[in-house]
Amino acid sequence: MTNRTTAAWAAETDNARIWFESLRDRICTAFEAIEREAGSDAAFEYTPWRRDSEVPGEDGGGGVRGVMKGQVFEKVGVNVSTVGGAFAPDFAKTIHGAGEDNTSFTATGISLVAHMANPHVPAVHMNTRFLTTSKAWFGGGADLNPPLPYEEDTAEFHAAFKAACDRHGSDYYDRFKAWADEYFYIPHRKVHRGVGGIFYDHLECDSAGAFEQNFAFTRDVGEAFLEVFPRIVRRRMGLGFTPEEKRQQLEWRGRYAEFNLVYDRGTLFGLKTGGNVDAILMSLPPQAEWN
Repeated sequence: MTNRTTAAWAAETDNARIWFESLRDRICTAFEAIEREAGSDAAFEYTPWRRDSEVPGEDGGGGVRGVMKGQVFEKVGVNVSTVGGAFAPDFAKTIHGAGEDNTSFTATGISLVAHMANPHVPAVHMNTRFLTTSKAWFGGGADLNPPLPYEEDTAEFHAAFKAACDRHGSDYYDRFKAWADEYFYIPHRKVHRGVGGIFYDHLECDSAGAFEQNFAFTRDVGEAFLEVFPRIVRRRMGLGFTPEEKRQQLEWRGRYAEFNLVYDRGTLFGLKTGGNVDAILMSLPPQAEWN
């Protein structure tokens, strides 16, 4: 572990968890408000779950899965989980700060994926997280996935996250945008899964000051999402669409599913650490098409 104590990391994990839960509540309220504007009474349904510990009698943690199926949001999931335990030895080798001699971990985070009813409204992903192994760090990001891209929406989405990045590091946006372009790519299709965003990982917290600095950035990433995405939804949700545009959306969803099942780190992390399968796979679209 770093020069921080186990007790300090436990307290800071709890601080991160509390904020992730508050962000979830505000996002879900904002999304439900959009449904009301569309004349829908759809609301999130929340399902708590617990994780079995590798050690009998120890608490493995758990989380809450929130899902809403509405008129605007065909399916949106917002999950918060806080778990701890031990990685399998082979998987530990792939995790920052873990390995054969240190397989223990804690993790807390929020994960969101929204699949929209109208193909003019982009699908979106956002997550932020805090992990401890022998090191402690923040990671996260967001990317926009429009089946029918609009330059205005893409520019506004990127501008929101650039503003968040610029408050913390002059090179953050360029670095994390490039990382997103590299990460959110489907090699077997030779296409990006959307129009990008930001992706960051391993922002290490080897002191209380580093924790506060990286936590502040992570909070700004969440706030940027909450500010920009509902605005884009409202701009597009009333547009008419053709059967061909709907078909294009379903085909694009198939590519999204391929990425999440084959390449996504979060999916692999959840499955390898005994997470709730329904929560892990809530990112999959309600309908998709392969031609």
